[in-house]
Amino acid sequence: MTKPEHTREPQYRLLLDVKKQRGIARLGLMINEAWQQDPKRMLFVLSRYKFVAKMLSGKKRVLEIGCADAFATRIVQQEVGHVTAIDFDPLFVEDVRERMDPHWKLDVALHDIVRDGPMPKTFDAAYSLDVLEHIPPADEGKFVQNTLDSLTDDGVIVVGTPSLESQTYASPQSKEGHVNCKSGKSLRELMLRYCENVFVFSMNDEVVHTGYFPMAHYLFAICSGKRDTGK
Repeated sequence: MTKPEHTREPQYRLLLDVKKQRGIARLGLMINEAWQQDPKRMLFVLSRYKFVAKMLSGKKRVLEIGCADAFATRIVQQEVGHVTAIDFDPLFVEDVRERMDPHWKLDVALHDIVRDGPMPKTFDAAYSLDVLEHIPPADEGKFVQNTLDSLTDDGVIVVGTPSLESQTYASPQSKEGHVNCKSGKSLRELMLRYCENVFVFSMNDEVVHTGYFPMAHYLFAICSGKRDTGK
């Protein structure tokens, strides 16, 4: 069968134009694994980023902490002025740089927010998805404080993490890296030690809601108002 060069419906010419002009996008290391082994998980990841994008819409300078392959970061880029993405793993930082799309440029840097401290410049907002559960409890205070110290006084932070209750159903691979999962109550308590305002949401699959925390698979905390911790 001869490979078709044209579409039978004119509205689809744009698809061929984009392919010719910009090629076919490559999946990132992490999202590729999801797409290959559990495609629906890709939907959940994209949904989390969409929630962050809407919550931070209009912010000018946004920091993503623990960006991994940053495949979904452009969803946030659609709603904010500029994103700086950091990760402590050189493997992921190099992957992001290799796949950088000139139409979706972002700053990416190797930086461990716990060990290296706050960022050298401040941001209007920061978010971290699927990061807190990898931070040992002894370091969680540094993680939150150094994140807040990377923000302006009126900055906002969004933290997304699998719930403690969800770990019964987590894969062995996930459990291996999850050393600090939180319940809705303990996530709120942690963030209230550092922020005046903390709003916690439940998430199941791609749906964010205000339902019963112990039945949530995933949790979001939206926080503002830095507390004086006397450090």
